[in-house]
Amino acid sequence: MRVTTKGQVTIPRNVREVLGITPETEIDFLEENGRFYIVKTQIPQKRGKFSKFRGIATAKMSTDEIMRLTREE
Repeated sequence: MRVTTKGQVTIPRNVREVLGITPETEIDFLEENGRFYIVKTQIPQKRGKFSKFRGIATAKMSTDEIMRLTREE
């Protein structure tokens, strides 16, 4: 692997596939005992206003039932 004049390297395809790295994926380099590791950046998931309801509603529920859940009636 060669480093460009800008300090860039190309991560081999098989490594990108194993790590699930796609364009725009953010990565970090971790150092441990003189070795460096590439890891995907752990971005905290944004918790939206309705995130606590994620996965509760089902296709069998009516719109009124779902609305009651969101309004906590």
